[in-house]
Parts: sequence; C-alpha cells; structure tokens
Amino acid sequence: MGELSAGILPPGGTRLPDPDVSAGFSAYVHIPFCRARCGYCDFNTYTNPNFGPGASLEDYSQSLNLEIELSARVLSAACAPGKLRSVFFGGGTPTLLAADCLAEVLHRLETVFGFAPGAEITTEANPESVTREKLEKLAENGFTRISFGMQSAVEDVLSVLERRHTPGQVALAAQWARELGLEYSVDLIYGAPGETEKQWEESVRAALELSPGHISCYALTIERGTKMGARLARGQISAPEDGELADKYLLADELLSRAGYGWYEISNWALPGRECRHNLCYWQNRNWWGYGPGAHSHINGTRFWNVKHPLAYARRLREGRTVCAGSETLNRRERLEEQIMLGIRLARGIPVPSHVPAQVIGQLCADGLIERRPLSLNKRIVLTETGRLLADSVIRRLWEGI
Repeated sequence: MGELSAGILPPGGTRLPDPDVSAGFSAYVHIPFCRARCGYCDFNTYTNPNFGPGASLEDYSQSLNLEIELSARVLSAACAPGKLRSVFFGGGTPTLLAADCLAEVLHRLETVFGFAPGAEITTEANPESVTREKLEKLAENGFTRISFGMQSAVEDVLSVLERRHTPGQVALAAQWARELGLEYSVDLIYGAPGETEKQWEESVRAALELSPGHISCYALTIERGTKMGARLARGQISAPEDGELADKYLLADELLSRAGYGWYEISNWALPGRECRHNLCYWQNRNWWGYGPGAHSHINGTRFWNVKHPLAYARRLREGRTVCAGSETLNRRERLEEQIMLGIRLARGIPVPSHVPAQVIGQLCADGLIERRPLSLNKRIVLTETGRLLADSVIRRLWEGI
C-alpha cells in the first residue's frame, strides 16, 4: 500500500488510496496479554506480562495512544468529529489491564475522533479477571458493554478447554454487570473433545439463565500449532464429527429461538435490538482501524495489518517507524467475493449478485439452502437453517457463478 503518512508505513510509496471515513468507522483495540494460553487458542496472545517499555501490562496503553495519534494523521482530513460508531477491546484478555489504562485509551480515541451518538463501547473479559469495582470503573469511564468468555457451564469441559474460571464466576460477573446497567453478552464454544450433547445443552441453558442480551455459539476449531492441535496429532484426543457439530448447532438454535433470541449472524443470537453493532461492522464490510500488535484494519477496500510481536510494535512506535507489516487493496472481483462471503452469514442476507447466473440461484433454492420467500419478495439471498450449516458451500457456489 505504501506510505499512509510519515512514520506509519515505509517512505516512498503512495498514500492510503481512499481515506474517507466521513460516514463513520469503528475501532478495534487488541490487548495481547493472557494469564495462561488456552489449549485451543491460536490468537496473537502472550503470557509474558512484561516484554519491555511500551509492551507491558503497566505501560502498553502508551503504545496504543501513539498509534491512535498516528492513525489520526491518516484519517483526520476525511473524518469529521464524532464518527466512531463502536469501539471493541479484544484479545487476549483486555481486563488484565487496569481499568484506568483501558479508560485512558478509550478517552484518547474519544478526544482524537469523537464518538457518534450512542456509540457502542465493548470490552471482552474473562470472568475471573474482573471485580465489581473494575466493572464499575469501566462503566463510569464510558464502557457500555461487556463480552464474557463463558465457553461452557460444565467444569469438565472447561478443564478440557483449559479455562481458568468456574461456572459460578460467570454468574457473579453477569450479576455485577446487570446491577451496573452494562449490556453484557456471553460466548460459548461447542465441540470440545469429549463434550456430550447433554453437556452442551446444560451450557446453553445456563447461559440463558444469565439473561444476557446477546449469546455467541462457536464451533471449536482445532488449529495446527496449538497445544490441542498437537494432542490431536498424537492421537490423544479426537476432533468432533461434522454431524455432531451440526446437531449441537441446531440444538442451540432451537433453545435460543424458544427463549426469544434471534440469529442475526450464523454464530450470534440476540434479543431484539441487542445485536452487537461492532460485530455487524465486520459482517457488513464497513471501515475499521485495528490498534495493537497483529491487529487488522479495513479502510474502503484496503486491508493492512500490524507487526505481531508486542515489543516490536512498541519499539517501532517509539522510534516513529511503521507498525504496518503488510497490506492489500482488493480489486473489483475480490470486493464482490468478500461482500458475498461476509454478508451471506447475516440473517438479512445479501442482494442477488448481478453477475451470478439465475440457474445457480435456482439450484441453491431447490437444494433448500436459501429461502424462497426473501428471494421472491425483495431479491435477497437468505440462508435457510440447512444453508447456515453449509454456508461455505453456498459461498463457493456463488463465487463460481461470478
């Protein structure tokens, strides 16, 4: 992509092709620290709390603030005040940082860019990493939403996943959030080695008892390079069968729907009006800037990403050098493919792509993968329940038709 502005990307290139975010954008803030690394995790996270200046729990916020200032030099000419629609602190475990440090970064974003009215401000949190006092301080400093990593309500499953909290800690953290007037959601994982359907049902029902506005259910993917991946390669554990994962997904959908939660994205359900707006930023392919080591950004068809190691990230910022490790600007076909891949996952679906032959659409409908009614009413492709289970296949067939 070349030079975004002095000190961000290597000199001698071109500027960001289209920096116009006047319609609004979002911010993702990556906190790479964890107390322990879960066996299934392949995110850019580290258990070392102190890599050096600007890359420790105590002063990491200083590095983030430097990147915020640098990003303003790229977007300031195109960004009117008050345009940040959402901010999401992810990780890692963001709440390992002191509440004051998280608030400092949030206030810097607000000072530099401003928040749109009613902006959604979320942080992820492991249940054991928060106290009522910490949540209270976050609420006082502008956070509106907490996303709790519940994963399971069954202690045996939590042990397999190498999670450090107990089911009781999730309930207590949710109670605190509710008392403080914070929106909160819970994330669940299904398909852990050895997990039974009964245990999965117990987890979904326990999540519903917490009365969150939003529930995410993700199928476990065992990645190579993780501890769980190594155990799988040695034959110590077995990966779940596709049929088992499908049954658990359908069970969750039934229980959540019966409780009044509607799916708005394949892995996400919410009570009416409680959808995660930051999640929708990604699925609707809007603009966002990702801050922190390894964070990815998307601005008007150009994607770029930061160096992964926290110390390299901090050093480059202190020295006024680029933290960008790479970039790509999508061509017209790639943009269309991405719009299909992301948008098809949403309950509202996508408009019928003009370049996809009618026979491809007709066959998807005949195969029971897309809804007939939205197609006939407003020319939109919406996945059926079966289509949600086979979304990757639907995407490939639509791509092949372009």
